Amino acid sequence: MQAEDACPGGAAPAQAGGGPAPAPSPPAIMHYSEHEAALLAEKLKDDSKFSEAITVLLSWIERGEVNRRSANQFYSMVQSANSHVRRLMNEKATHEQEMEEAKENFKNALTGILTQFEQIVAVFNASTRQKAWDHFSKAQRKNIDIWRKHSEELRNAQSEQLMGIRREEEMEMSDDENCDSPTKKMRVDESALAAQAYALKEENDSLRWQLDAYRNEVELLKQEEEQLFRTEENLTKDQQLQFLQQTMQGMQQQLLTIQEELNNKKSELEQAKEEQSHTQALLKVLQEQLKGTKELVETNGHSHEDSNEINVLTVALVNQDRENNIEKRSQGLKSEKEALLIGIISTFLHVHPFGANIEYLWSYMQQLDSKISANEIEMLLMRLPRMFKQEFTGVGATLEKRWKLCAFEGIKTT
Repeated sequence: MQAEDACPGGAAPAQAGGGPAPAPSPPAIMHYSEHEAALLAEKLKDDSKFSEAITVLLSWIERGEVNRRSANQFYSMVQSANSHVRRLMNEKATHEQEMEEAKENFKNALTGILTQFEQIVAVFNASTRQKAWDHFSKAQRKNIDIWRKHSEELRNAQSEQLMGIRREEEMEMSDDENCDSPTKKMRVDESALAAQAYALKEENDSLRWQLDAYRNEVELLKQEEEQLFRTEENLTKDQQLQFLQQTMQGMQQQLLTIQEELNNKKSELEQAKEEQSHTQALLKVLQEQLKGTKELVETNGHSHEDSNEINVLTVALVNQDRENNIEKRSQGLKSEKEALLIGIISTFLHVHPFGANIEYLWSYMQQLDSKISANEIEMLLMRLPRMFKQEFTGVGATLEKRWKLCAFEGIKTT
């Protein structure tokens, strides 16, 4: 009780033994499984997770998880650890190169600084010559002399530092030349050959062990692989044949559709020509009738108002017929090229059920005809309202005009 009362502020007593609190225990290593091994193999290839993964791999090997069934997985993970050695050496070489470049940059900068110090000291020396020195006041001479001495000290310090760097470089070059001596080079070659021979021996043993494991597994999986291969090969051929048949049917259907549309366009073109001939004949008849009516009026002495009424009626009929012909003519095709364009555009829009804007359509048509313009395509589409329709999609800045194929609906209204 007295010990507890002696504790100031009611602080909790220290742990038994008076030692520091124990460090937290490291996280538990997960148990080995093929799934966990596959995840660990990926972590070993990730530089940020390599340290954690190599600890788990070491724990598994020490636990005795390596057996004939898991040997291939462990060999692959050990191989990944060996590959990390190359990554580390490459990283070290990169840092060494950066260090050498930094040294070179520092030496060049120091050389430039020293050159400027030399120029400044030269200015002070020129100022102390009698030719200029006599013109300075006593206070100015004192300041110039102090500045000159300070600049000379700094210049000497920079020069000494630069000379030290050059001496180190010369010593490194001398060491490199000594390393190239025949005796030392022979010792280095012998060590390298011994290391290479040991590595080849280890790799040979590993390959022999891996080959034995493969032989055991091949006998168990041979029949299953052959059966699976036959099944997959037949299935792949059937799928390819079915896909080709569907593609050919789709192309044939498109060709039939295009051919039907071309025939319809030819019929419309012939009909437009017939209507034009009919209109011209009607106009000629009306002109003859108008001429005969005028002569009859003059002969029979009808009033001038009757003559004007006939003329107005005749002109109205001619104008109406001419307007009908112009409208029909504007919706027809002018050439075989237009029929081809209509067929191609119809095919393009048929596979774009949600429509396409005029720029997208123009970029496609330019691959077939580089001279065609977007305006020419749009005018052609506007002349055929029962085949193509224009819709607006979007709101505000995203508003967009798109053309769609409506021939399948338009043919029902004709």
